[in-house]
Amino acid sequence: MTLLPVTTRGLILDMDGVLWRDKTPIGDLVAIFERIRALGLRVTLATNNSSRSVPQYLERLSGLGVMLEPWQVITSSLAVAGMLEQRFPAGTPIFAIGENGVREALTQKGFELLTVEDASRAEAVVMGIDWHITFEKLREAALLVRSGKPFFATNADKTFPTPRGEIPGAGSLLSVITTTTNVQPEIAGKPYPFMMEMALARMGTSRETTFVVGDRLETDIAGGQNAGCPTALVLSGVSTRAQGQAWLPKIDIIAENLSELVGA
Repeated sequence: MTLLPVTTRGLILDMDGVLWRDKTPIGDLVAIFERIRALGLRVTLATNNSSRSVPQYLERLSGLGVMLEPWQVITSSLAVAGMLEQRFPAGTPIFAIGENGVREALTQKGFELLTVEDASRAEAVVMGIDWHITFEKLREAALLVRSGKPFFATNADKTFPTPRGEIPGAGSLLSVITTTTNVQPEIAGKPYPFMMEMALARMGTSRETTFVVGDRLETDIAGGQNAGCPTALVLSGVSTRAQGQAWLPKIDIIAENLSELVGA
């Protein structure tokens, strides 16, 4: 039996800690998504991880037996590209720090991506996680932001989970620029509502009938609440039951995992 109310029409699911932990699936994902379809629910996946592209996520899901459409996967890279699309015309030169997920999302929107050598032409700065960060990239970003160029970020997660433990995340890189400039970026990912609103628009469901499901209180749950959606905390990732019960505003549902939540 599902823990979700009968009025539920959609789910916005986090991935790491909800669908898998590192490379290991959490539960029988095939049965879980079959159950979601049987309940007649629309579903999107929304992640703050900006390093991977949508095709990479679809390939990973397919390898686990889950077949989804491209529109059902939203990354913070896609969200920040959508944010820029509302503000700048195609062809605008952008200085972007990030992995392929960021670069592909911006390129697909028609933006010109600049190298360190020609960064001074940029009309905006975008930052995400970058496994090849250099002082030169940080220097150019800081100079642009200090000169007044608009500043955007995929997310502000201070850490990034790995099998060996938590390592510096996008928020750690952001802190270099914010410390240098005293300027805070506009952030596309959770806990800010932009990505949640993208998911709602794609599914065509209302806030009131769409549950945001995640394992991290400060990103997933806070993001759902900031977007005006009911929330479900699953205990298969980072946050504990005690932390969830102490969280305010009150979480609507606390479940052991996604399988228990949907009754798979």
